[in-house]
Amino acid sequence: MAKNPAPAPPTISTHVYEIRPRADKHGIDLFSDVLPYSPLWYAGPTAISNAISFAKFNSGSHDAVIRVYDDTGNVIETEEEAGDFKEF
Repeated sequence: MAKNPAPAPPTISTHVYEIRPRADKHGIDLFSDVLPYSPLWYAGPTAISNAISFAKFNSGSHDAVIRVYDDTGNVIETEEEAGDFKEF
């Protein structure tokens, strides 16, 4: 009689976020496939930090990679956030 294999460990997907300057030079946009209404627009002196905070919060139990781009399309900062997944 064949034994049942052990169940596979839970799969945690990684959310990828991109923060890019707006073409109209009025703030930044936060892009991600996991956002239902992407992109999100941020403006003001704390726009980038607000977008990063939102991405971290929105990723919840998922790992997240947040990339910040400059006007020429180069990555100037990358943040990786481990999800808060806890197995009970």
